[in-house]
Order: sequence, then structure tokens, then C-alpha cells
Amino acid sequence: MDQEERIALFLDYENLAIGAREHLGGMVFDLRPVADALAERGRVVVRRAYADWSYFDEDRRMLTRSHVELIDIPQRMGTSRKNAADIKMTVDALELAFERQYVSTFVLCTGDSDFTPLVDKLRALNKRVIGVGVERSTSALLPPACDEFLFYDHLDGVEIPPSRPRRGRPVKAVEPISPAPAEPTPEPVVDAPARDTETLSTLVVQTVSGLQRSASGPVTASTVKRTLLRKDPTFNEADYGFRAFGELLRHLAGTGVIELGDGQAKGDPEVSLPEHGDREAAFGLLSTVVTDLAAGAAPVALSGLKNKVRKVAPDFSEKKLGYRSFLQFAKAAATAGSIGLAWSPDADDYLLTPPRES
Repeated sequence: MDQEERIALFLDYENLAIGAREHLGGMVFDLRPVADALAERGRVVVRRAYADWSYFDEDRRMLTRSHVELIDIPQRMGTSRKNAADIKMTVDALELAFERQYVSTFVLCTGDSDFTPLVDKLRALNKRVIGVGVERSTSALLPPACDEFLFYDHLDGVEIPPSRPRRGRPVKAVEPISPAPAEPTPEPVVDAPARDTETLSTLVVQTVSGLQRSASGPVTASTVKRTLLRKDPTFNEADYGFRAFGELLRHLAGTGVIELGDGQAKGDPEVSLPEHGDREAAFGLLSTVVTDLAAGAAPVALSGLKNKVRKVAPDFSEKKLGYRSFLQFAKAAATAGSIGLAWSPDADDYLLTPPRES
């Protein structure tokens, strides 16, 4: 138990309840999906929710059954002053951060960017911060400030009711000039498609490549996941159709994008990129294309060269080899002696030449 994360959960309940009602088909916010997601990350030792509970009577019963401490902040009708619930929640979170050193993770359930300074302060105190909010009501400023951000809409167990079609005004009848078509059948509601796996492959390869250059030891799956979350706190393998991060890595290993090996800890394999033989083959491919295009001594411009390489090898991708751009790949090939590469002010472009014969 000593190695478990201790989590403090703070809910800006009005923000969550209104966000769910207005942007998720009128649904009522349910704490259970949030609690389940946090159970996978550690042990929740503090649960507090802030609101004027006279407006959320049914919700109050649901939260009480989940052992949430309700902090009542009565609001005066028609006032424009700063929401006192936000201020109280901020003060309590900072007080807890100083008084209870064993609390390692703070979960702020809100989409309000006004809490960004609180997130920054908690992270400065060496606390991990996880945000939770309804996607369409979450400020774009808040997720990048957190260590991890979970969109409530995407959590397991959240069932969003289908939106009802709006009724338009009745239109005056017009004399038909042809038989009226049959009433169209409404299209079924389908889930949003998974994100592009090509983008995912690029993201993982770039991350592993960077870790291999900077890490002193082997790169593990847990390190890759933490780094991905630092790059994008909203990253979630479920958005790409995978149930777990390990399943995602096994898929990429099966397609040859990465390689997996036994790690020191069970369930935390080592992650690496394919051997450099693939890169050498790619350098050779580039050298061949440049040699054919050079037709003797004429240099070849970098612009448009990638498309010509893909005509020879349609599956070519420098990102699968760990390079962020085609220029970075070309520079690596030049360093290996596979091509010549130089900037030309006259052409305003990089020019490539065949390798010099030794």
C-alpha cells in the first residue's frame, strides 16, 4: 500500500453538472465513471465537492452515497461576483497540499481555466495533477497545464444519450410535380471513428527515438506512456481503439513499427525501434533515387523528392524510422555518406547529389 498513489479529489460540481447537461444530451453527471478511472491510478483518500447544493438536491444524494464531502457555498441570485465555490476549492486544495504530504495526486474535476494557476502551484509543490472535464465545456488552456487530463465524455461507463433532432417550422404545402418520395429513414447513431493509427505510429516512434537518445538505460513501456502524457495530457489509447497501452504497443510491434523485449518489471516491457538495418536500407533507397534523378552531375532539389521516393517505395515513411521530417532523414543519410547535401541560396532549397565514389 505504501507504493500506492494517494489521491485527493476536488469537484467543481456546478461546472461539471452544467457541462454535462448542456453538451451531453441533457444527461446528469455521474461520479462512478470518474471513480473507476481513479481507482486504476491509486487510492482516493479525500473526496470533496463544491456547489450551492440547494440547486442539486438529487445529485447531493448520489454524491453522499459515494462518500463525497459536500461543501455548501450558497450563492446570491443575480450577482456577478466571483464564484465563491472556486475560491474555497482553491484554498482547500492548497491547504491540503501543505498539511498532508502523503497526498501525491490532486484530481481537479472542472473545465474552468481559472484553476490553471492552482494547477501550476500544485505541480510546483511536486504534486501530480489530473484534470477531468466535459470536452466541449473545457477551456483549451487547462488540459496542457495538467499532468493528465481525462475528458468525462470518453470515460468508460459514460453513456451519452443521442441528441434529439430539432423540429423546424412547418412549411406551406406546394403542389407536387412528381410523386412525393418516401420519408427518409433516420441514420443510425454511430460511434466516432478511432483516430488515425498512422499518426499514432509517428507519435510513438518519435517519443521512443527521443528517449533512446536521452535515457541512460533501456526505455520501458511505462516511461513511454508517461512521456506521451507529458506531450499531450489528453492522450488516451482508447481514442485509437485500444483497451490498454500494452495492447497498443503489441499492435505497433506486430506491424514492425517498434520492438518489445522483456523488462526488469513484469508487465513493463522494454520498447525499442527496429535495428538500424532498416535505416541503412532507406538510406540506400534515397541514394538510388537521387542518383537516377541526377543524371550525371545535376543536383536534385529536396522539395518534392519525398514524393519521388514514394513512387519507388509507396510504404516509405521517415517517421517510422524515427525522424521528425524528411529533411532530418536526408541529413542523417548525408552524415552516413549515402548522399551529398548542401544548402543553395540561389535555389533557396537543399540540393542533394549522389555519393562520391571512394
